[in-house]
Amino acid sequence: MYNLKYKVTTSTCDSEGRLKLYSALQMMQDCSEMWIDTELGVKRYFEQENMTQLLASRQVEIVRVPSFKEELSVSTSVYGMKPMFGFRNTFIYDAQGLPCYKTWSMGAFVDRSTGKLKRVDDATIASMHIEPQLAMDYRDRRIMLPKETGRRGEDVVVMRSDIDYNHHMNNANYIRIAMELLPEGYTVGGLRVEYRAAAKLGDVLTPTLWTTDDCILVALSIGQEVSTIVEFTSV
Repeated sequence: MYNLKYKVTTSTCDSEGRLKLYSALQMMQDCSEMWIDTELGVKRYFEQENMTQLLASRQVEIVRVPSFKEELSVSTSVYGMKPMFGFRNTFIYDAQGLPCYKTWSMGAFVDRSTGKLKRVDDATIASMHIEPQLAMDYRDRRIMLPKETGRRGEDVVVMRSDIDYNHHMNNANYIRIAMELLPEGYTVGGLRVEYRAAAKLGDVLTPTLWTTDDCILVALSIGQEVSTIVEFTSV
């Protein structure tokens, strides 16, 4: 398990003084990325094999949105490991140790040079510290899009500020873009996101939105290929 301490600061707040979902996702990502420093065998293996882990899916349950100046703790732990995929929980807790955000995610192991899936050997998997799976409402990582035509939004160009050290758009930025299509006053109670194809600098993302009785779906496409699907559910 790996933990990071945070404080809800001005730059992470929305206009109501509450933690932005985008900022909470960045906290989760930071904690998940830093976790590898606690697994030196895995870290060495990834460096030797020129590998990295890319987020393939994430589900978020929002229990309570923290406010300005609240002290937070982010904790991440791996509860499952397969040759090409890893599974983890990342929770954000308040100062009383109560969860504000519950998440689980699946990461894909890829070769940095080719961007293709690459297997982790059995010895490295066996060396991993696997922890208990935390309690939350686990849903399918795959998101199905409606068959009917959705409402198209304005194209978004991937800018330099969107790119992270893996040389593609940072995971939180897809959700930031998708949230701009939500109706005014819509309160997000949870989300699922499926990452299918990474967007790179200069790519044009075309948003499409569907509203159902249960959720709002946003697909971000590059040409004819769906890059990312985000499913929002309200409180």
